[in-house]
This record gives sequence, structure tokens and C-alpha cells, in this order.
Amino acid sequence: MPPVSADGTVSTRAFRPRRARWVGYPLAALVMASMIAMSVALTVDPEATWTPLDTISALLFGVVVAGGLVRLVGVRALVTREALVVRNVVFTRRVDWDGIVGVRFGGAGPWLTLDTDDGENIPVMAVQRADGKAAEDEAMRLARLVDQRSPRPPRD
Repeated sequence: MPPVSADGTVSTRAFRPRRARWVGYPLAALVMASMIAMSVALTVDPEATWTPLDTISALLFGVVVAGGLVRLVGVRALVTREALVVRNVVFTRRVDWDGIVGVRFGGAGPWLTLDTDDGENIPVMAVQRADGKAAEDEAMRLARLVDQRSPRPPRD
């Protein structure tokens, strides 16, 4: 779906990373499957000194690692009428459109950054440099959304 339609409107679909999801979700499933297989194999092995507490610990470890991976690749930025809601790994932040003064995606930074009117720089991990051209397109789409939703007076 193109970022800008024929009538000039910009798509408001959520911003999400691509490659991170392709790797992260299968890896989380692999971690859980491995922990389950290991626990079952060691539980049924008569020579193993594996206890029920070991099984519970291994499964909990798998849940924590898989959950961390899911959270890591579950980053996104949601477009609402009033604001951009940025969900990064730890924090979720709501930024009003008129509070965004710039969108940066240059240099060697790993993801897009929003410059706000209070001087803060907010990372948007949903647009990641690892996604290549698709990330550049998404950065342009976000810049267009900012231009549309928070018009600024013309500069002299």
C-alpha cells in the first residue's frame, strides 16, 4: 500500500518494524519449544537428576526470554487523530501532533527520532534502519503525517 494515495492523503496505518518481526517471533517460538523439549526429555530420562523444580525453572526461563523477544519486536507507533502513540520496548509515550517539530532518520542512528517542542528527542523504534528502503519510506510517511496534522506558520 503506497504511503500517499492519489488524492494526497497519507496512510494512517500503524508503524511497525519488518525484519525484527521476521526474526523475533520465530525465535521466541524456538526458545519456548526448546525449553519444553528439554524439560520433557530430562523429566522422562531415568538417569537424569532433573526435578520438578528444574522443569518449572526451565519453563519460566523460556517464558521470560520469549516474552522479552515478543516485547522487543512488538514496538509500534499508532496514529490517532490527536497524537502519535509510540510504544517502544519499555515505555509508551503519547506525543500530540502539534508537539512534534521534526522527524529525523539520518546518520547512523538505528531508528527514527522525533524532535519535540519541549526539546526532547523520542526514539521511534518501530521505524528501524535495518528495514532499508521500507524504513525510509515509513520515515517519509511519518514526516508527511506531521506536516498534515500540525501545520506550522510559514517561515520568513
